[in-house]
Amino acid sequence: MAERATLARPYAEAAFVLAREEKALASWSDALAALAVIASHEAVRTIVSDPRTQSSEKVALLCDLVAQKVSVPTSFANFVRLLVENNRLPVAQAIADLFEERRRALEGRLRAEVVSAFPLDEAQRQKVAADLQEYFGKPVDVEVRVDPALIGGVKIVVGDDVIDASVAGKLARMAAALNV
Repeated sequence: MAERATLARPYAEAAFVLAREEKALASWSDALAALAVIASHEAVRTIVSDPRTQSSEKVALLCDLVAQKVSVPTSFANFVRLLVENNRLPVAQAIADLFEERRRALEGRLRAEVVSAFPLDEAQRQKVAADLQEYFGKPVDVEVRVDPALIGGVKIVVGDDVIDASVAGKLARMAAALNV
């Protein structure tokens, strides 16, 4: 993972600089996220890795696919061209993730990963986001993931802070206390 981040970092930084210059952080964010999803598809990976396909065709295909999903920023095609020519499309997800980290830092927002034993409805998700915003004093972007192994409750990770209110976590703490 560190290698992916190392390869992706200069591209994420460049995208961030371009996005700020264009005053288009949101559209760059959307376009990078869409590119990451598209680049993960096997059919796209096959086409992009085929040496018989011209770089310009690869760039056009990727930009067209992204444009079908979201609004494409002005200089996005040039950015995609760099990724294709330098064989960096495999790290598109890492680029999107690093870009989002920079964007959240600039906007003073935090990212929270909420792992729940059961799916959360929108009202529950908003309640968790509001509670976390009150606790941390900053807006919080909440990403929810379901893990039935938690048995019940939630586990929340915000940066280095972990709030484990899951049944599995409580059972693990109880087992550790009993083994002392």
